[in-house]
Amino acid sequence: MSAAGPAAAIASAVRAGDRSAISAVEESLAAIDAAGELGAFNAVTAEAALARAGAIDRAVEAGEDPGPLAGVPVALKDNICTRGVPTTCSSRILEGWVPPYDATVVDLLGAAGAVIVGKTNMDEFAMGSSTENSAFGPTRNPCDPERVPGGSSGGSAAAVAGGLTPLALASDTGGSIRQPASLCGVVGMKPTYGRVSRYGLVAFASSLDQIGPMASTVGDAALLYSAIAGHDPLDSTSIPEPAGDLTGALAGDVDGLRVGVVSELCGDGIDGDVRARLDAAATALASAGAQVGEVSVPAAVFGLSAYFLIAPAEASSNLARYDGVRYGLRVPAPGAVDMNVATRTAGFGDEVKRRIMLGTFALSAGYYDAYYGKAQKVRTLVVRDFAAAYERFDVLLAPTSPTVAFRFGERTANPLAMYLSDVCTVASNLAGHPAISVPFGSGSDGLPVGVQVLAPALGEHVMFRAAAALERLLTGAQAPEGATEPVEAKP
Repeated sequence: MSAAGPAAAIASAVRAGDRSAISAVEESLAAIDAAGELGAFNAVTAEAALARAGAIDRAVEAGEDPGPLAGVPVALKDNICTRGVPTTCSSRILEGWVPPYDATVVDLLGAAGAVIVGKTNMDEFAMGSSTENSAFGPTRNPCDPERVPGGSSGGSAAAVAGGLTPLALASDTGGSIRQPASLCGVVGMKPTYGRVSRYGLVAFASSLDQIGPMASTVGDAALLYSAIAGHDPLDSTSIPEPAGDLTGALAGDVDGLRVGVVSELCGDGIDGDVRARLDAAATALASAGAQVGEVSVPAAVFGLSAYFLIAPAEASSNLARYDGVRYGLRVPAPGAVDMNVATRTAGFGDEVKRRIMLGTFALSAGYYDAYYGKAQKVRTLVVRDFAAAYERFDVLLAPTSPTVAFRFGERTANPLAMYLSDVCTVASNLAGHPAISVPFGSGSDGLPVGVQVLAPALGEHVMFRAAAALERLLTGAQAPEGATEPVEAKP
């Protein structure tokens, strides 16, 4: 079984009374304070976190079990609603807004004994791949502060990679959990669409958004996922069936597992060192007993084009509610229309405005069928082609990001180059399938490279099985009988 990660170790020690939740939270808060230059957090809720930790310690002293995440500090991406704590989406448009309710995942974290320590920075409204599009300024990559942490969940990735919190929650609309996980060298997982409640997640593109975990190990990611997965009547897209136990998945080997390497996601635009790490992962799985082969998902090559019509179109609709009237920023003006224009002009950043305009155009009369309608047809083809691939293979393997972390400003002047950062991840969102990024060595300049394991809808169990095996094969952790020696992590 995979070695216990830091979150599992904290929870075990707190539940056993071997350490206090307060000490775990104090350690996290001190680390956050010392790493302020990373810009990982928009807000730190130290007082509430310490009070919550004290309550957990009292429960343990009374002989109660606070839950599987007892005393574990968790960071939340700042698009997940928290009652009484500002939720900004890293945008000026939500300036001063404090949600009157908690997201369902926040309630579930509380029930599991976790302690929320703050809200993390992000690309504004989750629109970006570098966390440079934030009203609060950029987040830096703990592996190299001169480089981006990825996006849009760069703050959550940096919090875990920098050792500020053992766990973080983020959202993934086109790769916003997995791509920063790859660039920062942590584990990031997008669940099946509907497996985790979206109630209380500020919407970007409602048919694509999904909340998921970030952690330093596959085991910790599974622990956090298990705490938040399940049916929620407050989310009309929530899947009714229970998520199931992942213990067996983390302990299982890959003997006989059918693994397909997606050819369309390994060609032009993928850096050589990233492809080398993918090849090493495929070789390691094969030597551990998996049946590895190449597979084609033809429509995947159109995934990025379809995504950048569907996602902006849904964003155009969802972001219409920020009008200066109901909540958030209001810029005074003589009339309602002028006030609305002035508020949205001042409140939204350039990338958000760009995507609103793209989406509004795609939905406009005379263009709907040619753009948005056609993109939805491509989405159907993506689902069909994945279904064909999963008839032959249990899981698929692909790069997570086409490159390692890039330098600040390197792609801000070229939106297309920035959008290509998501070329390997968007297809899973279009299909609604689960996917996970696992660190698998390093590329140029010693920067982390993540390998992506994709699975069919509701295939989290087999996905975690493959991901845990990859982690063991790289690190040399204790593996089931028949597993190979650890794989050299250098390029």
